[in-house]
Amino acid sequence: MNKNKIMQALVNRLLVSSLFSAVILAVSGGAAAQGRLNISEVKDGLHVIMGPGGNIGVRLTPEGVILIDNKFPQDFEEIQSLVAEVTDLPVRYVINTHHHGDHSGSNPGFLQFAEVIAHKNARENMLRGNQEGLPRIIYTDETAVSLGGIEVRVFHMGSGHTNGDSVVYFPDLKTIHGGDLLHGIAPFIDYGNGGSSRGWVRTVNNILTLDFNTAIPGHGEIMDRRDVLNFRNQMEAIRARMTSLIRDGVNISDVSNQIIDPDLSWTQIEDGLFMQRSIPGFFNEILEEIR
Repeated sequence: MNKNKIMQALVNRLLVSSLFSAVILAVSGGAAAQGRLNISEVKDGLHVIMGPGGNIGVRLTPEGVILIDNKFPQDFEEIQSLVAEVTDLPVRYVINTHHHGDHSGSNPGFLQFAEVIAHKNARENMLRGNQEGLPRIIYTDETAVSLGGIEVRVFHMGSGHTNGDSVVYFPDLKTIHGGDLLHGIAPFIDYGNGGSSRGWVRTVNNILTLDFNTAIPGHGEIMDRRDVLNFRNQMEAIRARMTSLIRDGVNISDVSNQIIDPDLSWTQIEDGLFMQRSIPGFFNEILEEIR
């Protein structure tokens, strides 16, 4: 074999080796992307998908699936796989509880074959944030999806987490999906997109007028009615504490340390979004109220 043939053989061997390595990396990378999420039954005909990002409600009907939220863009395929574990029918509708990317990130994928619904303010927030996958259907006060004899109602009950929050109600199951209006860890008040602690209290009071005994929060474990009431009560208590601190002369630079209280679990989570991102806006909101 001459020198040129020897060199070509070596090159071919290296190319095959590189291609094999690339395939292994792609397969292992895909495997790592899967398995982030898990699905479990909440009630007959209703499941929840949990894992990184917002909790997804999966309402089964005889004519297809109504999905509540859809996590991050990279979760689209795994969401589809998990839904396929509980039904052979496709996703027909997706309801975004609000615009944040950990709840609406897979919109572009689902818009290929399903309709996405959101409050008009949520869509405007997406537009302003240059997000992909804009909902094609919007509503103002309330709407409903009827599919296969199942009705899912959607309400805008006021501001809170944002100015475009939706509460999704499954009347036949006495269950709601509250998006991030209900949070099992510590809430984030998104003042940049119309959030309000005062509005949040009113909105949760409106939620409590619904006939429900089970609630899927935006993050955290499944709640019951008492948990929702306790969430409302803590929001009221933390507003009262901030009011007291401001009246005592605590300034905005010191309030993050002063607001910590063993009776207020949200303040105990130092790396939570309430303590990390909500405090300056919260301080200013209460300051304006008491001036």
